[in-house]
Amino acid sequence: MSQFSSLFNSTRLPCYGKDELVRDEKARHLVVMCNGHFYTFDILDPNGNIVPAAEIQACLSHVLRDRTPAPSHHLGYLTTENRDVWASAREKLLQCGNHSALKSIDTAAFVLCLDGDKVTDPVQLCQTFLHGNGTNRWFDKSFSLVVLRNGKAAMNFEHSWGDGVAVLRLFREIFKDSTERPRVHKASAPAKIDVADRVKRLDINLDASLTASIETARAKFDNQVNSLGINLCEYPHVNKAYVKQHRLSPDSFMQLALQMAFYKMTGTTTATYESCSTSAFRHGRTETMRPVTVLTKQCCEAFAQQTEHSAAELRAMIDACSAAHNNLLKQAAMGQGFDRHLFALRKIAETHDREVDIFTDPAYSGINHNILSTSTLNDASVEIGGFAPVVPDGFGIGYGITNARSGINVTSYPGSHNPKDFIDCFRSSLDDMCNVLESTKHAIQKH
Repeated sequence: MSQFSSLFNSTRLPCYGKDELVRDEKARHLVVMCNGHFYTFDILDPNGNIVPAAEIQACLSHVLRDRTPAPSHHLGYLTTENRDVWASAREKLLQCGNHSALKSIDTAAFVLCLDGDKVTDPVQLCQTFLHGNGTNRWFDKSFSLVVLRNGKAAMNFEHSWGDGVAVLRLFREIFKDSTERPRVHKASAPAKIDVADRVKRLDINLDASLTASIETARAKFDNQVNSLGINLCEYPHVNKAYVKQHRLSPDSFMQLALQMAFYKMTGTTTATYESCSTSAFRHGRTETMRPVTVLTKQCCEAFAQQTEHSAAELRAMIDACSAAHNNLLKQAAMGQGFDRHLFALRKIAETHDREVDIFTDPAYSGINHNILSTSTLNDASVEIGGFAPVVPDGFGIGYGITNARSGINVTSYPGSHNPKDFIDCFRSSLDDMCNVLESTKHAIQKH
């Protein structure tokens, strides 16, 4: 996969009109954010080898011991601004003598965010890892590793350079390495080195216009994240093994439950996006898989009128939806979807100032206003993933089904839908589907 080369030492630079992705393969340092400050130290030696874990531990301990008061204006808020506004502010930062500090942040292997919180509530954890309070984040980096004081950790990643498949590979390797072969544990002693020579706190120079820009960005950020509703649920009774023993696709089962949940809420179906990786291709990113079909619509309607259909009929509909879903996924993964092709044609038409009928058709606008934006990362190392809706009146739905459990993380903005209502309908839909599976399993086994 070509995305791995942009995983480390890369960042998204704000530019007017179009941002730029930059990386520095020669950089050897890490940037740590703690209490709103930026710290940097090398994690690779001149030969490109990782320095001993005890030395990294000593540097991190030095950072955690620093009692410098938090800055009055947190620079990271600017990375949440409109990109042209941020590009203008960045120019001012450079004019104020911050070139070296910004270069250190931009070229770092990644950003490690050490938060002082001890969050345990699932919803608060999602909020912390998705956006936090903005004071200890730099959202332009390819990814940030966020670690709480109680050891809970997550990756927050910028999406333009790559997709979840690359991040999941790194996440899985970190989890495996840290649980099976931990280099540092409670009894570990940090190396006795002169950390003052290794760790540098980056000084940021701000003028009045920059502090005003930061405060404006902070107000916008607070308004947006405070309005974002988040709710989640875990459904331990449904896992991969359970679904497979009923000869169904786990992904199709989850997607059908999402469709039924929305139908229970609204009485309608809607435009739905499911991300499908095209990593089989050298420069593959994603294709849109469209989970809503005539079959899923018929199935949702039938379950809403269960008294008019037998369990066997409902089970046959679930089977048909699963088969169609698998076929669509295979087509999308092999580049046979239509969304990315149409998107490319639309962009080409725009560069030539040409108006093409299909791109002004209400149907095309409708399928690109994705009320349900869904994505999944299934791995034992991942508890949950999540993101905000892609349209103001939509849902952002991160879902997963593993060998142990299934669950979803739902976000929405006010005035559209309530994520808790969706969660309730999702649970009810899974219950309905499981009841049908259980009542027909003997017939399926005999068949």
